[in-house]
Amino acid sequence: MKDASVWTPENPPIQGLGLMRLTDDGLGEPDRDPSALVAAAVDAGVTLLDTAEMYGNEELVGRAVAPHRERVILCSKFGVYWGPTGQPDDWSIRTDAATVISACDGSLQRLNVDTIDLYYLHHRSDETPIEETVAAMAELKRQGKIRAIGLSNVTVSDIRRAHSVHPVLAVQEEWSLAQRDVESMMPVLAELGITLVAHSPMGHGALHRLVSTPLADALTGIADGHGVTPGQVALAWVHARSRLSGPQVVVPLPGTTRVSHLRANVAAAHLDLDPGELERLDAIRAR
Repeated sequence: MKDASVWTPENPPIQGLGLMRLTDDGLGEPDRDPSALVAAAVDAGVTLLDTAEMYGNEELVGRAVAPHRERVILCSKFGVYWGPTGQPDDWSIRTDAATVISACDGSLQRLNVDTIDLYYLHHRSDETPIEETVAAMAELKRQGKIRAIGLSNVTVSDIRRAHSVHPVLAVQEEWSLAQRDVESMMPVLAELGITLVAHSPMGHGALHRLVSTPLADALTGIADGHGVTPGQVALAWVHARSRLSGPQVVVPLPGTTRVSHLRANVAAAHLDLDPGELERLDAIRAR
């Protein structure tokens, strides 16, 4: 049985694996099979696995995780729901107490687990006070259905209000060379002892596709010097900045559906960028 806190500041996961795009399209392909991907992650020490009700793949994730359940920190999210058209801009937010309870029960069933280790509010609501949402999440924890509470797509005010109801373990927001807005939030996270789970550390793939920009030139030049890819340098930048952020605990969360990409991401966690390389990247904003 895992500790109810999931992890401590002294022993956080080094890196996670985002499973938003995981589908069964790769079944049977060694590089894209979901079970092979999860097994490779666990074998490499990547045990923080992240999905969401909205992604529509919890059953698949549950099957892939099942052989490794006691070795992973399983995370899911609730509160964002697709509309009838299924179009990217057709979605709504529901975070009332009744939805919290029914959403969690649904995720537990689809994941085929007794407990979700880290359960996130996926997006803040303008309709339901966050205090009501977090109080319902705290009841889920009391019942043993979840082990820790997380927030995503929230404001600093939301974090403080939520944390006053029940301690928040993690806030998940994007942090990458392409999106650095979360840096203004980090002092509050450090003050409250909340981990930043930094999703999309390679800018939703954008940092692989930059062409003829100062950032692209810098990433390519540094990558060539280390014999790695620009994407690995972008991920290594998040790791390096995490280590320099003082008491703030940061866990990068790159997403992939390929074993080969997973292994490249794991290697990037151990890529040391020198101070000059970090300064060069820090000085540039993606355009």
